[in-house]
Amino acid sequence: MENSLSQIEEILKRIRPYLQQDGGDIEVVNIKNDSIVELRLLGSCLGCPMSQMTLRAGVERVLMKELPWVKRVEQVQ
Repeated sequence: MENSLSQIEEILKRIRPYLQQDGGDIEVVNIKNDSIVELRLLGSCLGCPMSQMTLRAGVERVLMKELPWVKRVEQVQ
């Protein structure tokens, strides 16, 4: 799991600057046994009407492409 977490963090390092441009950020909360990555959106990403699109079309797509074991990304509070 530690290896998986570090893989995800490396990918998020490349995504973060785009979120931070608009005052937001993202953090990994958990990786479930069934390969579901739980993420928390921070800053201006909270309550943003585009946050689900960012999560699905942006973050999830990149994670699933680069880490084939990732099945889904879920947002947690």
